[in-house]
Amino acid sequence: MPEAGETVTPINQARSKLSEAVRDVKNALADRDDVVVDMREAHRMRLELLASELSPVFADVTSDIDYFDFALSSGLQPRLWIDAVSHVAMGRDRRTYRFVKDTRLGRVVLAESPDMKIVGDQVTRYVAERLVERQRLMEGGIESMEQPKPQAGPPTETKPQADVRTRGRTILSWLGLVLVGVLAGLAVSTALFWDRLLPLIETLRP
Repeated sequence: MPEAGETVTPINQARSKLSEAVRDVKNALADRDDVVVDMREAHRMRLELLASELSPVFADVTSDIDYFDFALSSGLQPRLWIDAVSHVAMGRDRRTYRFVKDTRLGRVVLAESPDMKIVGDQVTRYVAERLVERQRLMEGGIESMEQPKPQAGPPTETKPQADVRTRGRTILSWLGLVLVGVLAGLAVSTALFWDRLLPLIETLRP
């Protein structure tokens, strides 16, 4: 039993306070989710305006060119995709368009401005550069295929044949040096031992 002077809170009343706290937390989370959803929808609407501005550019790209995506993706951060490595998204201030490209060295910002026309012009230029690049690659391949074959001329000496000839000349030079050394040695020996060889030669005469 509670002693005199103590305040007793019923258990049911404590549970009701917890329920109110849980309800307040849920309401706060719901409000925050609504803000996130509103931000996402606002970003998507701005990107849809940019896509509408660029629709004539997208329409000029023929269907046989598979370089580009031209798609608006949904998610936590909506993006207007130009190709597999570049897209337009909204900045943190919810008003700035950011046209970025992913490279091996990291992400590069190609254009960033709250003015939709400035970013749209940069996207148009990027698409044009990709088309010119594709055209040059195709023309380069055709030129390499159409290059005339070299006219047949006298057969050139192959590397193995040249190596064999060089090796043969080296061996002949080495043998010549050995022969010269032998002859020089014989001459020196004859000069040194001539006094001893002369009596031997005299005895061999008939």
